[in-house]
Amino acid sequence: MINPVFLRTFCTLVETKHFTKTAEQLFITQSAVSQHLRKLEDLLGEALIQKAVKGFVLTPTGEQTYQEAKTIVATLQSFKEKVTTDSEHVGVVKIMSPGSIGLRLYPQLLSLQTQFPELIIHYQFAPNSSIIKALQQGDIDIGLVTEHANSSLLNLEEVAQEPLQLVLPAKFKNATFDTLKQLGFINHPDGHHHANQLLKANFAEFTHIKDIKESGFSNQIGLILTPVSIGLGFTVLPQSAVASFAEPEKIHIHELTKPSMEPVYLVTQNKRHTAKRLLFVYNKIKTLLKN
Repeated sequence: MINPVFLRTFCTLVETKHFTKTAEQLFITQSAVSQHLRKLEDLLGEALIQKAVKGFVLTPTGEQTYQEAKTIVATLQSFKEKVTTDSEHVGVVKIMSPGSIGLRLYPQLLSLQTQFPELIIHYQFAPNSSIIKALQQGDIDIGLVTEHANSSLLNLEEVAQEPLQLVLPAKFKNATFDTLKQLGFINHPDGHHHANQLLKANFAEFTHIKDIKESGFSNQIGLILTPVSIGLGFTVLPQSAVASFAEPEKIHIHELTKPSMEPVYLVTQNKRHTAKRLLFVYNKIKTLLKN
């Protein structure tokens, strides 16, 4: 196998036409230049240069070797630059969050991608448990969750809090706990987590959401309030998800005695080295969620 260092030395020698200048440019000795040339000739079994009145000229093999070698040297240089250059605006960033956060965040991250087209955003909506699992398995780079996860493999940072809202069909203006039991719960992937938190704080009779009948389920964030709007049940959702519903006149947001706030955590793998693009997007998400 031909040492690429020999090829680089040979190409530089051809381009400078001078052994001393080649040595200076490559920060090696003149004898090393001669040695690299000799080893390359030995490997090829052909002379690459011959003495001339002024310096040297290339042999036919030398000319062919130069044409091939300069392409190889350029490719190797490009390879080095690609693998050693860590840009905050280039590469793929895989993100996962619950749908309520995604409704707010994803459009803003797409705007970021329009500014930096080589920064590719992969965004998935999923419940908390799936997000933590994906992070632990290394399937995504950044997760946003609303439940604290205890894991030595992960870094969690609370970056925001969002109000939870109790949502009923529009005709139910004064909901009691009996009203909720009669209606039933419209569940969703994080439904039990949200409902247990909000209802426990606001209804003394409440024990666990499992004690209330389930009247429906949807894993599509934009559709969870549809059965509520036609009177099939109630649900509990983050404020941003409720605000995005297309028919707000068909639902009623119950006024809570004790407001229920849901923390939002940014989660990443616990690594010694983090790519600049991940840090860039991580900090951008923090800024977006605080505004």
